Amino acid sequence: MKQNSVTTGAPCWVELGTSDPAAAQSFYSELFAWRAETDVRPEAGGYTQMFLGDAPAAAVTPIYAPKQPIAWTVSFAVADNDATVAKIKAAGGSALMEPADVFDLGRFAVVADPSGAVFTLWQARAFQGAGVFNEPGALGWVELLTRDAPGAAAFYPAVFGWSVTASEQYTQWGLNGADFGGMLVMDDRFPPQVPPHWLPYFSVADVDGTVARATALGADVLMPATDVPDGPRIAVLRDAQGAAFGVYLAAAEG
Repeated sequence: MKQNSVTTGAPCWVELGTSDPAAAQSFYSELFAWRAETDVRPEAGGYTQMFLGDAPAAAVTPIYAPKQPIAWTVSFAVADNDATVAKIKAAGGSALMEPADVFDLGRFAVVADPSGAVFTLWQARAFQGAGVFNEPGALGWVELLTRDAPGAAAFYPAVFGWSVTASEQYTQWGLNGADFGGMLVMDDRFPPQVPPHWLPYFSVADVDGTVARATALGADVLMPATDVPDGPRIAVLRDAQGAAFGVYLAAAEG
C-alpha cells in the first residue's frame, strides 16, 4: 500500500468479527506483535483495538448480528458518510447498516457493492483510523475478490474516484497516483458458496516465517508463500475461527 496515512477514499481501518475474540486477540498478538485494549463501556459491545507499538492497527470484535460471517472487514475513509451511502445506492450497491454515530469517534456505515462484497465507511471525528501502514504487523494492501470485475471497475471509481490500472494478470486500485489495493477475479478455484469479499493483507518481515508461525498457532494455509510476478512474496491464511487474511513482504509494493 503506497498510502502511508489515512486518506479520504482509501482504506483506513480493518476489523475482525469473530466467534472467539479472546482466542483471536491471542493469535494475532502472537503473530503480529499486537497489543489488545478493550473498550470496557457496556455500550461498546466488547470492541477491542489492537495496537502495534503505540499506534492503532486493527480491531477485534464479537459477532454482533445473527448472520454476520466470521471475517475481516475493510473500512474506507469518507468525508461525508451519508452522501457516500447515497452514491453507493445510486451506483447499484446497498446499505446493510445506515450511517450512525459511534460515540464521539466518528460516523459508521456497513455497505455492499452490487455483487454483495461487504465493506464499511468511516467518517472520522475523534478517531481517524489506523495510525500505521506498511510496517511489519500493519495493514499493507486490500484486495477485492469478485466474480464481476467489469461491474466492480465501474462501481468503485464512481463512488470513490479510484483509478484503475489493469494488466492481463491483475487490476490495481489507486488514488492520486498511489495504489493501495487490487482486484482478483474469482474463478473455479473458489467454491460457489464463497461470496465476493474484501481481503486485507498485512505487511510482514518474513512471509515464510509468518506462515510457519501462523500454522503453529492453529491457522490453515489457503495459499502458500508465493512470489507474485513483478510483485511481492505473499501468502493467504485462515485463522482458527475461520477468518481469511493475507500477508506480504514489507516494503514490497504491488
